[in-house]
Amino acid sequence: MKQTKNITPTNMVCICCPLGCSLTIIKSDNEWLVTGNKCLRGKKYAAEEMTAPKRVVTSTVKIAGGLYPMIPVKTEQPIPKEKIFTIMNILASVRAVAPITMGDIVIKNVADTGVNVVATKTDKGMPF
Repeated sequence: MKQTKNITPTNMVCICCPLGCSLTIIKSDNEWLVTGNKCLRGKKYAAEEMTAPKRVVTSTVKIAGGLYPMIPVKTEQPIPKEKIFTIMNILASVRAVAPITMGDIVIKNVADTGVNVVATKTDKGMPF
């Protein structure tokens, strides 16, 4: 094992699976040393969380002609954490139009992330 500098370790809980492993992360030269993970996903999660954290954004948008006034949406993939508030502001100004099917793209390439926002529920619209 490479020698580590006198750096305070970072502790976090892995959220990749239901196990919720308690991780300890230490920066060593050009790599992250991770302990406490029970699978490789935990090591990858810890390194990403320390360098470029990402999150899936879930929210709602207004829908015109829907059975309900709002429809739930989410990003198809995790987006950079620093873009969350930008995306939430965009979502606040969006109005989907019924009918809409679960999985339909509501916003393409939201905030220039390369990630789409999709509907997570079907709304066939108001019956006439």
